[in-house]
Amino acid sequence: MGDQGLFLVFEGVEGSGKSTQAALLGKWLEARGIDHIVTREPGGTEIGEQIRALVLESEALPARSELLLLLSARSIFVEEVVRPALAAGRVVIADRYELSTFAYQGYGRGLALGAVRAMNEFATGGLRPDLTLLLDVPVVVGGARRASAGRAPDRIEREASGFHDRVGEAYRLLAVTEPGVERIDGTGSPEEVHREVLRRLAFHFPETFPPGAG
Repeated sequence: MGDQGLFLVFEGVEGSGKSTQAALLGKWLEARGIDHIVTREPGGTEIGEQIRALVLESEALPARSELLLLLSARSIFVEEVVRPALAAGRVVIADRYELSTFAYQGYGRGLALGAVRAMNEFATGGLRPDLTLLLDVPVVVGGARRASAGRAPDRIEREASGFHDRVGEAYRLLAVTEPGVERIDGTGSPEEVHREVLRRLAFHFPETFPPGAG
């Protein structure tokens, strides 16, 4: 990990288990006394949480406006949360980051991916995760999980199935084309997925996640 910390991101379709795995990894690090933060994106800052509520609770929002709001939240998130934490040598665990924008606003909304990438690069100042852990779950499985949780769906979760299918296909493509992405079967139990997450992290960062330490 060194003096610059470690930036880890969980990605996936709605209901893939990102929040659960981020929390489990945070508990694993806490048990070992490793300095870390668990956060989410959009969000993680006061302004970011306000933007998150606006994006998820608005009745209607043009695709380009949605993208600009999300990238505004990300810019603040990077400057106020991620960079200071990394500079302090902490492990940052984020629920979503740039891959979500490529999948949802690029492929899902049909915005030009080149423009989305360029705008994201500007918003983040080029900061990329050290590793992105993509939890691969069929869209129908994710939807069933959300339904069983009994939580009212937000604006994006209420999108038609075609939108979510495009997002799911985009994630599978991005897992192959984007650097630093590990695709993990997310259909198992939370404990099974957590063990696989630790195995992948041990491969990439054995100094922080010793093999067999799960």
